[in-house]
Amino acid sequence: MSIKRPSQADFLIAAQDHGYHLSDEQMEAFLNLADETLNSYESVDRLYAEGVAQQPPQREYSKATANENQHGAWYVKTRIAGAATGPLAGRTVVIKDNVSVAGVPMANGSLALDGYIPSEDATVVKRLLAAGATVVGKSVCEDLCFSGASFTAASGAVKNPWDLTRNAGGSSSGSAVLVALEEVDMAIGGDQGGSIRMPSAWSGIVGHKPTYSLVPYTGAFPIERTIDHVGPMANNVRDVATMLDVIAGADGLDSRQYNPPAVDCLATLDQGVAGLRIGVLREGFAIPGMSEPQVDALVKAAVAQLEALGATVGEASAPWHRGVAMDLWNVIATDGAAYQMLQGNGYGMNVAGYYDPDIMSYYGAKRREHADQLSSSVRAVALTGHYSLKNLHGAYYAKARMLVPELTRQYDAALKDFDVLVMPTMPFVATKLTAPDAPVEEYVHGALNMLANTAPFDLTGHPATSIPAGLADGLPVAMMIVAPRFQDALALRVAQAYETARGVFPKPPRG
Repeated sequence: MSIKRPSQADFLIAAQDHGYHLSDEQMEAFLNLADETLNSYESVDRLYAEGVAQQPPQREYSKATANENQHGAWYVKTRIAGAATGPLAGRTVVIKDNVSVAGVPMANGSLALDGYIPSEDATVVKRLLAAGATVVGKSVCEDLCFSGASFTAASGAVKNPWDLTRNAGGSSSGSAVLVALEEVDMAIGGDQGGSIRMPSAWSGIVGHKPTYSLVPYTGAFPIERTIDHVGPMANNVRDVATMLDVIAGADGLDSRQYNPPAVDCLATLDQGVAGLRIGVLREGFAIPGMSEPQVDALVKAAVAQLEALGATVGEASAPWHRGVAMDLWNVIATDGAAYQMLQGNGYGMNVAGYYDPDIMSYYGAKRREHADQLSSSVRAVALTGHYSLKNLHGAYYAKARMLVPELTRQYDAALKDFDVLVMPTMPFVATKLTAPDAPVEEYVHGALNMLANTAPFDLTGHPATSIPAGLADGLPVAMMIVAPRFQDALALRVAQAYETARGVFPKPPRG
């Protein structure tokens, strides 16, 4: 395609932003140089169209009817059959709508992407299909996935299956609800601040955030490269472990991956917890102004069941888990998302690996077209992040990243004394849905006030499993099990032992 050349007005804006003062002669020279350079852009465009670009396959899909979608959890329905045999043969999977399914519309919960049709399946989708799974649709997620609650999606609130007036958790809200309602067998979710574990906790299912880089993020819409995770969600630990074995491993495309080790979670899943050391993380309980006593009590009762199975239980500590970790996450998520997800149109630049130029172009235009319709949580990040990057020059992001190793060290030190750490996934039960027209501060706090126990492990990359631990006033409470990096199988082994001892978890009320 022919690329429109910049005008003098375009370069005046650019010069002002950079602090340049150009004479008329200099302006003309730089415009001429730009014209020469943009010839290369046109050449790259031609070569990409000839050698890389693909057309989306023809796959049938439909919008769920209102009767089929009373919880607001479906974005689109489809039916893509996988291999005839494999570990997931006969199982149905829904894909979080920030993950590409070729030929099927994608919105990422937002008007900024609504209607985009990817041309290629994400790596996790390819692996699920190769393992025999049937992909039956895309699940609603929160607006650009920047919410831990379930009221920010452009399509409307996703309703908690246990109480339609409450949040289902986010941002993998639709995935959790469809699994909890048993409309699908399993789901793919994404996690940058807890977005697999939080909806799993509030919806009463099992969710696992893998070790950072274990599962390729290729084909999923990014928020911030250093905290992006994608992983499995299901109604039981065995299904989650089976999914993880299928989707884990390097794909040679994801810049987040550096030769992650092979995993075989099923091999050790039933080995029990006898002889294991369980560390109850002090800072994950009784969080001032946040933790509910009944939630802490149910998780401690779950730990007591593990102790009865032969585990040794003691108190662990990571001082930065409370307070400091969230300060680090706030800086990294704010600056990082503003720089990559917004200004970088999702993918950003400056690393080798997989890029989706079509989605970058589509989203880059649409997010400005629908800027005023983006959720207040997204706009809060956009405004604060823009201010920070322009006036603080990214230095605070750099400071936060340089402090993450100390947070990591504290968890690793605790994990030298204990095999796993446990705490509540969410410090409190599902909150009431926030109204779309709520005051901005109420809206944003309601979307992001529940990350205290989950977000730290997106920074450090430790694997974490959320498993239902009981009901408080009829609402699910979950225990989170954290293991050393790349010991995902250990976290799932402990979860499996607890699940077996606990017995079948109740299902949400019908009707």
